Amino acid sequence: MLEKKILNNIKKVHFIGIGGSGMYPLARILKNKEYSISGSDNYISDTLENAIEDNLKIYVGHNKNHVKGAELVVYSAAVKGDNPELKFAKENNIPVLERAKLLGILMNEYKNLVAVSGTHGKTTTSSMLTHIFMKASLDPTVVIGGKLKILNGNSRLGKTEFAVCEACEYVDTFLNLEPSLGIILNIEEDHLDYFKNLEGLLNSFSKFALKAKDAVIVNTDNENSLKVLNNLSVPVVGYGLKETEKPGKANFSKNYLATDIVEKEGFYSFTVLKESKKILNIDLKVPGKHNIYNALACIAAAEFYKIDLKDIKEGLESFTGVHRRFETLTKNKGITVMDDFAHHPTEIKSTLETVKKMGFKRIIAIFQPHTYSRTYTFLKEFSKVLSLADLTIVSEILAVREKNVFNIHSRDLVNLIRNGVYIKTFEEIADYVSNIAKEGDLILTMGGGNVYRCANAIAEKIDFLINPADKKDTVKALIGKSQIKDNYVSSL
Repeated sequence: MLEKKILNNIKKVHFIGIGGSGMYPLARILKNKEYSISGSDNYISDTLENAIEDNLKIYVGHNKNHVKGAELVVYSAAVKGDNPELKFAKENNIPVLERAKLLGILMNEYKNLVAVSGTHGKTTTSSMLTHIFMKASLDPTVVIGGKLKILNGNSRLGKTEFAVCEACEYVDTFLNLEPSLGIILNIEEDHLDYFKNLEGLLNSFSKFALKAKDAVIVNTDNENSLKVLNNLSVPVVGYGLKETEKPGKANFSKNYLATDIVEKEGFYSFTVLKESKKILNIDLKVPGKHNIYNALACIAAAEFYKIDLKDIKEGLESFTGVHRRFETLTKNKGITVMDDFAHHPTEIKSTLETVKKMGFKRIIAIFQPHTYSRTYTFLKEFSKVLSLADLTIVSEILAVREKNVFNIHSRDLVNLIRNGVYIKTFEEIADYVSNIAKEGDLILTMGGGNVYRCANAIAEKIDFLINPADKKDTVKALIGKSQIKDNYVSSL
């Protein structure tokens, strides 16, 4: 109860790790509620630059002086107990709040909260649903993990009882939410540094499902998702691509099915059946078969709130993607550079299988492994799916929130990949790739960390190599944005 009142009678809030995809949206919402916001993070990122543009007081690096004057300190799960700002706050009796707790406090105020959970697809599905809700003029509050064009960011503060947010399972974050609708897109082994095994993960999703007040929307094609539906007192709405028997003790109320599926160069159109009756035709503007599932989840949620079918269709078909989710950065003289957030074997498989349908002559994949534990646990699975590319370059493993107790290295992964290459730094990768790129190539960066910086550097270099007309401005941009060495530029 005290936590729910923690935002009362204060105005100054400091965020440790404000550059995190889950932190900045909350800071932005509090700013729009007229709180005074400051924040710190270890390095400059796109998110941190957005925070600066939003006129938030931002520090690069952590120092106890940054916390002085704050009335509340918010920290992410990645922040350790020895962080100087967190230590100072505790030693000086400044209230502290973990990010997941703040998310719950803010989101649980909304009567119609839709919480989107699942191992894969949370950001895309939340973004699709945001498009639908805004098309229907529901004026939702939104918290998502990627930058969405219609929001000019990854959050918004609405003025109604409707809210959409991602419900992340890591460290049981989503158990702080009390949604009206709980969506379960899929469940796969992940975050085993926390859950230890599949049983622990399923137990957490079961608890999440029980928190839904009005209904649970679930992918009936995903076997693990069906395992967490027992003992629910609310109705279950199913969706999928195949007819499924309604299993277990769950009270299935409706069923949505995609049929007449047509694929063209990686993009899909399909017909939606509700209880075997045709209700919609959808022509998606984002590639990948997995997005049919994401769209069906959104249709089920929108129908629950009786949104007009016309608004549902227009909302989905106006959605063209979100930052770092299958994002095209440049197309220049036959060379395409794309970036994707895929960091789990299933996501990588889906991404690579999609681009293989899009007509490229050669696919050059660049992968930044995310965490030692995930790399170690899925080593063989990563090697198998990354071998789908014609050439795969692997950078250093991004060390976040853990030490390398697994004695794992990127070379261990490369040794198992067909046509795999280990190159340590993004700068070296950008140099290498821009020199071998040729017409018909797709250069695709993938990973949950900051590999997008490598994609940006490659895009800039390729643009310069092909269009060197205005050398002065281009060289300045290359050196300033990508920190490219002078000797590279002078060798052109």
